[in-house]
Amino acid sequence: MMQKREHSASESFFWPTVWAVALHVLVFGMLFVSFAMTPELPEARPIVQATLYQLKSKSQATTQTNQKLAGEAKKSAARQTEVEQMETKKLEQEAIKAAEQKKEETAQKAEAAKKADEAKKADAAAKAEAAEAAAAKAEAAKAEAAEKAAEAKKSELADIAKKKAEQEEAKKEAAEEAKKKAAEDAKKKAAEDAKKKAEDDAKKAAAAAAAEDAKKKAAEDAKKKAAADAAKKKAQDAARKAAEDKKAQALADLLSDKPERQQALADEQGDEVAGNFDDLIRSRAAEGWARPPSARKNMTVVLQINMLPDGTVTNVSVSRSSGDGPFDSSAVAAVKNIGRLTEMQGLKPADFNPYRSFKMTFTPEDLAL
Repeated sequence: MMQKREHSASESFFWPTVWAVALHVLVFGMLFVSFAMTPELPEARPIVQATLYQLKSKSQATTQTNQKLAGEAKKSAARQTEVEQMETKKLEQEAIKAAEQKKEETAQKAEAAKKADEAKKADAAAKAEAAEAAAAKAEAAKAEAAEKAAEAKKSELADIAKKKAEQEEAKKEAAEEAKKKAAEDAKKKAAEDAKKKAEDDAKKAAAAAAAEDAKKKAAEDAKKKAAADAAKKKAQDAARKAAEDKKAQALADLLSDKPERQQALADEQGDEVAGNFDDLIRSRAAEGWARPPSARKNMTVVLQINMLPDGTVTNVSVSRSSGDGPFDSSAVAAVKNIGRLTEMQGLKPADFNPYRSFKMTFTPEDLAL
């Protein structure tokens, strides 16, 4: 709280003095106005002259009467002046009294303000002292609370340390127990591992022997298969060459003989060539066939085949399935892989027409020639 500044003596009497001076000025102004408005009295000299003039022409009684009137008028004027002076003095006294009263009131107000200020200061000091006392009390309570908290914290830390020590001890005992158990488990596991290793070694030895036997058997099977494939390829090449030679011979016969002989040979050769082309298609399809694991004997698939006059296979589809999708797909792929049969070039339209769109039956035995 801000304290008010105390006024000095000069500041305390400044305004009363100003009011007193202003009041005196007002009183003097009123007196001046009063004097200005006072009616003018006849000058004494004219009256005296008139009196002297009348004395020459009137009686002594008249003169005395006039003098008496003049004296009364003078007394009346004197009394009027005295009354006015008394009123002026009275006004001055009243003004002085009012100024003193004003001064006294101002002093009383100043004293009251001073006392109020002093009371206010005392109240502020009391409040400040009370606040300091409350702060000191709060600080003491805070210190006491901090001390209690420190004691509680210390006790809590002691409990935590004790619990931690107990936990460490329990942990140590558990570790020792776990170590013993781990050692026993390790010993037991080592024995089991040794036993298992011996069994695995025996199995590996047996598996190695079996693998060796299987390897030998696979080598023998591969050797047999290679020999069979070679024989098969040789037979296919021989059959192809024989067919080509036969076809060439037939064409030569057709070109060299008479028209009658050529027609007879062509008819005979056409039937023979047709059978040869069926075998040739099967033979060429067998060359590119990849046998699926699901292929079994007695499976039969009918394929729809489309060809061009130059021997190009244009389309292959399943007309009747064998019931095994992988085998059907392998047969379709084998025929498509033929690409083109150059042996069909030069056939008569009548001989080629049966191969423009035809059906053929395939079995795993047909494709495994």
